[in-house]
Amino acid sequence: MSSKVIDLRSDTVTRPTAAMYAAMASAEVGDDVYGEDPTVNRLEQRAAEVFGREAAIFVPTGTMGNQIAIRLHTQHGQEVICESRSHVLDWEMAMLSAFSGCMPRTVAGDRGVLSWESIRKAISPKIYYRASTGLISLENTHNMAGGTVTPLPVLREIWQGAREAGLPVHLDGARVFNAATALGVSVAELTSGFDTVMFCLSKGLGAPVGSILVGSRAAIDRARIFRKALGGGMRQAGILAAAGLIALEEMPSRLGEDHANARLLAEAIAQCPAAEIDLTAVQTNIVIFSLKNNGDAAGFVAKLKAKSILSSAIGPHHVRLVTHYDANREDCDACAVALAELLR
Repeated sequence: MSSKVIDLRSDTVTRPTAAMYAAMASAEVGDDVYGEDPTVNRLEQRAAEVFGREAAIFVPTGTMGNQIAIRLHTQHGQEVICESRSHVLDWEMAMLSAFSGCMPRTVAGDRGVLSWESIRKAISPKIYYRASTGLISLENTHNMAGGTVTPLPVLREIWQGAREAGLPVHLDGARVFNAATALGVSVAELTSGFDTVMFCLSKGLGAPVGSILVGSRAAIDRARIFRKALGGGMRQAGILAAAGLIALEEMPSRLGEDHANARLLAEAIAQCPAAEIDLTAVQTNIVIFSLKNNGDAAGFVAKLKAKSILSSAIGPHHVRLVTHYDANREDCDACAVALAELLR
């Protein structure tokens, strides 16, 4: 293996920037459970401003932010409508049921994108002997669909339909800044119709730890109760929030570089006879492709690793690559060459 490892398993593997390290070292801190950490307070205030909301809460993980939101909007025994490959369903340890006492009602989207018509059909009828629908949960970008983006007109139709049906809508916006970059709109506009939005600081934005949940003042006040219940009440968390502030302010503007690098990889893969890829689904920083003739994804990932490139097998025949700021253009060029060699 070469001396440098190119890690494309996820955009969660990024290391803090020099500015983040410096901010963390000099962060002003206090006890956040008492609401006394000034750096956390600044991060929450700024996140609320960026998203055009009344309030925000800093949480350790995106999973915690999503699960707090589900608990806010639902009652035990209700259903949550979500996409059939959504993160809240497949990657959050059944907490939708364990913590909120709800059952998922899954709907298959077109490349992970749900329409209002498909959601409307899944809403439970208002009869007492059926579990009622408590929440609609969307994901933008959609991780397991390959980083696909839900367009703003589709969202507006969902928001209107949900309002008419009297249902709240939550966004798992772990990579919502990637979605906004791809669409050329602000995150405030792209998320304006959601009751709550969770976004990650620790993915494309590059912070070492943390996510944010934004919403109304009343919702975020209640969210603090559920954050504490889940063990998310941190103390001198300003050390982490300092990096989060830099992630929020400085990193969204460079996400287009990651998208361009993902397109480079996708187009290289598309030229290879042993692979199959839907180029129209490569819209942000995630590349998912399949190996033809039932190729062994785990074996292919091992071969890439032998070339100092880390990737993920996300099924028997599917491989995922995720670009980020720690993998520059030169790294992605090298990866494209390695992919072409292995996929001849």
